[in-house]
Amino acid sequence: MSDKHDFPKTTVKQVVLAVLGGLIAPLLVIVMLVIMVMGIQENHLPDDPQKPNAAVDANIAPVATVEVAAVEEGPHVDKPGEQVVTAVCSACHAAGALGAPKIGDSGAWAPRISQGYETLVQHAIKGIRSMPARGGNPDLTDGEIANAVAYMANKSGASFKAK
Repeated sequence: MSDKHDFPKTTVKQVVLAVLGGLIAPLLVIVMLVIMVMGIQENHLPDDPQKPNAAVDANIAPVATVEVAAVEEGPHVDKPGEQVVTAVCSACHAAGALGAPKIGDSGAWAPRISQGYETLVQHAIKGIRSMPARGGNPDLTDGEIANAVAYMANKSGASFKAK
């Protein structure tokens, strides 16, 4: 056996062609990919930033508008006691919540009625113990509070006259 291996002889021409083929083939693939991407990009026109998009405008349009106008009111007329009691006072005084005397309970109202109408009105305006000032409604006028006090006290045995 011989220690020598027989390899086919490579010529310079074969080496040059192999090197060129190894470099040109990947380069050709890259160029083709770039051309394809550029062709896709040419089909998509860029959005004009100056031109508003109707869909975006529709999505961000306000749902409603508010118009502020002056309201011409006549002179204020105090609400009657029954209306104030129904709207505000009955929340506690109908059920006796937090120790509030129930409307119509003469026994619970007697010590309060004995203090006098003006004292009861001041307690209702300023608040006392668990009762908040103005029954928790700051929009009530002093006259409306007085009407409500007279209405509740009269339902419980007093004979106060509302202002």
